[in-house]
Amino acid sequence: MTGFHEAPNTFVGEVVINVEDIKRSLAFYQEIIGFRVLEQSEKKATFTADGVTALLTIEQPEGVRPKERRTTGLYHFAILLPERRDLGSFIQHLIQKNHSVQGASDHLVSEALYMADPDGNGIEVYSDRPSASWNWKDKEVAMTSEALDIQSILAESEGVRWNGLPSGTLMGHIHLHVANLATSEKFYTKGLGFDIVNRYGGQALFLSTGQYHHHIGLNTWNGVGAPIPGRNSVGLQHFTLVLPSEMVMEKIVEQLNNVGAEVSKNVAGVYTVDPSGNRIKLLVG
Repeated sequence: MTGFHEAPNTFVGEVVINVEDIKRSLAFYQEIIGFRVLEQSEKKATFTADGVTALLTIEQPEGVRPKERRTTGLYHFAILLPERRDLGSFIQHLIQKNHSVQGASDHLVSEALYMADPDGNGIEVYSDRPSASWNWKDKEVAMTSEALDIQSILAESEGVRWNGLPSGTLMGHIHLHVANLATSEKFYTKGLGFDIVNRYGGQALFLSTGQYHHHIGLNTWNGVGAPIPGRNSVGLQHFTLVLPSEMVMEKIVEQLNNVGAEVSKNVAGVYTVDPSGNRIKLLVG
């Protein structure tokens, strides 16, 4: 599994979101999701699973506004557990906490639960099926949404006690609302260098590097031409893409310039913005 999150692949490293109430969100992400706090200040907290790697940062910005409906931005971020049995012990943990989920799906390549944080930020928690079992045809991977066999997953986790997110947990992918699929496709393929691995009708697109089932999901389910949310509203602030080398960084910056994308550099790093206003920080891993 971890091969999809190593050089020479580009992958999602950390997601940074705005929340309305930092204390409420701190409790949720520790007690329900199982993160550990890596760094914390009065209005900001960074979470980890292994005690070293930052996976999620929450921030309560000055003048924060509730989540706006029908805009571009975060659909969900997806937390990838190392093993199927970890998903089972997480389900058992949710049952004990009496915490409900919004959905549960078997995607053939993975098995997933869907929920939202107290502000309505979408979260997927999933485990991958072995990549040898994924069905590829003409560079596209077969994915669907079928009922999840929860009993089978729970049976696999018997005797595995939930003790927070396992240290091998990763940010598996991010799924975004966009205003236009064609312009987004150009940005993510010609600009950032991702490969299209699945088209879901004319409404969604899945992209990856290194033949992963997807590192990026894009959809127009909030409407074609959906507006960009306000900067201080609840939702996505930015996410990081980890690149395999400085050489790849130079190449991607050049490609982004070639497609007319906004690229800025400051002391914090290199940033770009997709055509729907989703902000991305580029890092060399």
